[in-house]
Amino acid sequence: MQNAAVWWKKVVPWKRKSRLHSMDAFQKVLVFLLIVFSIFMLLPLIYIFNHALKPYQELFIYPPNIFVREPSFQNFVELFLVAASSTVPVTRYLFNSLVISGGAVVCVTIVSALCAYPISKHKFPGHKAVFATIILTLMFAPEAVQIPRYLVASNLGIMNTYWGHILPILAMPVGVFLLKQFIDQLPNELLEAARIDGATEIHIFLKIVIPICMPAVATVAILTFQSSWGNTETSTLFMQDDEMKNFPFFLSTLTNNLANNVARQGAAAAAAMVMFVPNLIIFLIFQGKVIATMAHSGIK
Repeated sequence: MQNAAVWWKKVVPWKRKSRLHSMDAFQKVLVFLLIVFSIFMLLPLIYIFNHALKPYQELFIYPPNIFVREPSFQNFVELFLVAASSTVPVTRYLFNSLVISGGAVVCVTIVSALCAYPISKHKFPGHKAVFATIILTLMFAPEAVQIPRYLVASNLGIMNTYWGHILPILAMPVGVFLLKQFIDQLPNELLEAARIDGATEIHIFLKIVIPICMPAVATVAILTFQSSWGNTETSTLFMQDDEMKNFPFFLSTLTNNLANNVARQGAAAAAAMVMFVPNLIIFLIFQGKVIATMAHSGIK
């Protein structure tokens, strides 16, 4: 009978004292507030999905409702019809966005890592000034550098090319900052031991630094994908041919000059959901690496 009682306690966890009961009053209040704030933070996500499923009679109802009453896929049908009537096939815009986002992720990650590693582990003269300059660029608004970017892209001859989409966003100060702060955590003794064993700098970088810093690398890749996937600036400024423009630019044309019009508002709601879903999926998959990077980037 005693053995049976022990087995019953193991297989029936609800008989045990829950963690909530072991908390004091302050901890319970804190958990309650965190739950409330979490629900509040989820409201934009809930609104995007519900707004895309609203029929036209609910899109313009007053006062507006967050939750859809009669879900319908008519907005997605309208988006498909608009895309089918476009001069350039929508598949071309999607292909351009995939190529641009993939190329940007690879290039920005490599450049950021190659910049962060020497600043962190090779204390060359002026490395603090270089890092301070990189951090200073975070203060500039994108609109402040549009004209210099256009002149550089025009002089390089990359207008109407995929490089015209990638090179303007190649410099990512946030990526350099995150990788540099993460690489600072690596012990110098580990790198010195590799050098004593005959490893070159490129081998140390590729086989020691990058594998250890994979959470930070994944975070930079996610941030780059999010910024490049929804970017319409390069299509507007550097691309004259519609065949070289990306999918977000095509979606932005659906509601141009339609702020006070009913036309295509359903397609715009569906397009907003289509643009948002890839970012949400990628973030949910790699959220653990993002949290680890943010934690380590501020620890000395």
